[in-house]
Amino acid sequence: MKPAVQAVRSGAGDEGVRTLIALIDELIVVVSEENAELAKGLPASRSKQLDDKNRLAGLFEQRVAECAARTASLDVQDQMLREQLMERILNLRLAMDENLMRLRAAIEASNRRIEAVMQAIREQIASVSPYGSGGRRATRAMSCGTNVQA
Repeated sequence: MKPAVQAVRSGAGDEGVRTLIALIDELIVVVSEENAELAKGLPASRSKQLDDKNRLAGLFEQRVAECAARTASLDVQDQMLREQLMERILNLRLAMDENLMRLRAAIEASNRRIEAVMQAIREQIASVSPYGSGGRRATRAMSCGTNVQA
């Protein structure tokens, strides 16, 4: 675990906020990398940032839950530090909004690919099958003889 992430759990006051900002910065970088990969048209499931994103998002979620439960404090004395925190949170929100949009697009593209493959399979089966949709023979039966003389 990175030192900044450890300090988020135990830090309080300005130092806790600095480590939270570091965590948010890491999360923004990972989400932005994933967004760039998704923008190239890669499937969502192949995202190499997925594990890092989930780990960092879990830590961020835990920190927010601690603040909501008042077991941790984000009291910031430094006005500039408070503004940095708010800016990072806004940047994270923007990156996550883009991530959500790109993930939805990737899922829709995957669904279209799957449907295209399934349609091709159905068409191939239909073109070689002697039976129609009603279960009856669609083509006349053919007979092939084995009595071939050389």
